[in-house]
Amino acid sequence: MNPFLSKRAPLLLSILAGCTMWAAWPTSPLTFLIFAGFVPLLAIADRVERRGIFWGLVYLALWIWNTGTTWWVGNTPVPASGVFANAFNALLMSIPLLGFKIAKEKMGRNMAYFALIIYWLTFEYIHQQWELTWPWLTLGNAFAMRPDWVQWYEFTGTTGGSLYVLLANILVYEAILQYKKAPGWKAAWKPLLFILLPIGISLLVRPAGQQAPAIGVVVVQPNIDPYNEKFTTGMARQQVEKLLALTRSKADVSTRYAIWPETALFPEGAWEHELNQQPEVQLIREFLRQYPQLTIISGASTYKKYTGSDDIPVSARTTSDGTVTYDAFNSTIQIDTSLNVQVYHKVKLVPGVEITPYMNYLPFMKKLALDFGGITGSYGLTPGVPLFTAAGGMKVFDAICYESVYSDLVAQKVQAGANFLAVSTNDGWWGNTQGHKQHMQYARLRAIETRRWVVRSANTGISCAIDDRGRIHESLPYWEEGVLKTALVPGSRQTFYVRFVDFIAKAPLIFCILLLTYTIVLRVIRRKYVENN
Repeated sequence: MNPFLSKRAPLLLSILAGCTMWAAWPTSPLTFLIFAGFVPLLAIADRVERRGIFWGLVYLALWIWNTGTTWWVGNTPVPASGVFANAFNALLMSIPLLGFKIAKEKMGRNMAYFALIIYWLTFEYIHQQWELTWPWLTLGNAFAMRPDWVQWYEFTGTTGGSLYVLLANILVYEAILQYKKAPGWKAAWKPLLFILLPIGISLLVRPAGQQAPAIGVVVVQPNIDPYNEKFTTGMARQQVEKLLALTRSKADVSTRYAIWPETALFPEGAWEHELNQQPEVQLIREFLRQYPQLTIISGASTYKKYTGSDDIPVSARTTSDGTVTYDAFNSTIQIDTSLNVQVYHKVKLVPGVEITPYMNYLPFMKKLALDFGGITGSYGLTPGVPLFTAAGGMKVFDAICYESVYSDLVAQKVQAGANFLAVSTNDGWWGNTQGHKQHMQYARLRAIETRRWVVRSANTGISCAIDDRGRIHESLPYWEEGVLKTALVPGSRQTFYVRFVDFIAKAPLIFCILLLTYTIVLRVIRRKYVENN
């Protein structure tokens, strides 16, 4: 190799890793590159001895991947929020790779590979649970545009996909090392077989047939500008009239559900104990007299008032005069011909935008969130209804915005009885970028994992219907007003992943604890051996 390039090989490998992972990610068609994206990082671990330099090169690669893939999170009035988010997420991602480097030094190559897998999968699990959560770049999400490759997600979820990616990269790297020692194609058969076998199995996997009759569902996309129109004072009535007109254009007497997008109702907020008195709800009830079989599920901004006898959560706020204590929620509500309005509260809140992480323990986070364009207070986390229920026993989980990225959350809702999945979102915040496209593609994986239809209502696109194999049946493009009608089949069968989601999600954490315990014990034993000799 050229001496100039040889000296800078680790840096070039770092840049190559970041660019490869970026190029492999949805919505790029180069998905196959995911099987080699970590290979340059494994090579850096062999070439670079000093941990600090190794960490710096790994961080550069992860920063390139994060920035190239999710730069759009900064496409807001405060672009610095995106810079911070990408830099911080890359920092978190570097921790399991640094653990791999340390394990390689202490326990040898094979144990280091095992440590890499366990540490990375543990990181992904934690990243779905804590208040700094951001699972957008979970490795298993890489196959969102290739549902035919991962029909086996009904057994493993995206955790299995992440394991698949890591093992493939390790096998590819070892094959490269073997090829250097003994050139020839013999070294390639193991990684090729490992990569192709799951894809081949996936082509044979078919979801079990559902017995329930199909139902008609209308999905509305009003295309209301979230910055200049949606939250303008006095526009609430006009917006609900628009939603009703679009619904009417496709609904008939047999239509069972209409799905509206995130914050479609009450853009200025409404008290939950007064929902039946809201003008928007009264308009909807008048509309429903013409369609008695119809149930409307819609995003909404709601407030819940607390009394002196209630346990007041830390997220609670008070009115300016100090007389009312309440929580604000990003909600969805279900309205039918009864007087019962069911309210679901979003549980996976966007860090810094919808929730100030660990405000109780880290007060400086509140100021930091404000500096990066966050809210003045966190949304509430007091539970609403877990699922929407309707006459006849039909149950629906309506994921709000990026809740649909959480495979374990969605699986738990199906485990609780959801017959189909809805997504109410407003992806227009990020403009016409890759963000709304990636978000839609991820919903295809939730359909496979749970074998449930997904209907997706986005304020500004992409609204669509996805069947239980992850195939898109109808869709509405970005920044176009429209409405679609689909016939979906409610599901009742629970996949292996749904039944055992708690174990599958937590298994890496259990192994991580065991591995760290083993590492500590091994270090103590070695220290005692050195002292005794």
